Amino acid sequence: MRKLGVTIATLALTTVGLGVPATSAQAASGYDRCVKGDVCFFSGSGGSGSMCSWDADDSDWRGGAITCSWSGTTQVRSVYNNGHSGGYDSVKYYRYANYSTYEGCAANGLKHTYSTPKTLRSHKWATSC
Repeated sequence: MRKLGVTIATLALTTVGLGVPATSAQAASGYDRCVKGDVCFFSGSGGSGSMCSWDADDSDWRGGAITCSWSGTTQVRSVYNNGHSGGYDSVKYYRYANYSTYEGCAANGLKHTYSTPKTLRSHKWATSC
């Protein structure tokens, strides 16, 4: 009977151990936070700080379908175009709403920190820069 009790106790401890993961997954950081298919703009350099992301055009970051809450008070310091290649895979971005005052373009796959932060408010996908 004692041997059976030890076996059951060992089995119980082994089963409990199976439910615990060996390591916990870490949250993505920097540019790695940008989901495939999106363009992401960041308040910090190298993809750090706050992030706003889109998989479609947005004519007004502060009033569109997806709002970028910090864009009214904080400049963009970095960008990552993690879009799918082919077709509309570049992103043109603008200083004002409704695609007014062109500021630049992010080609597909570009990860870039601006030497001078940018005030941006709209963007649209394009076939090239």
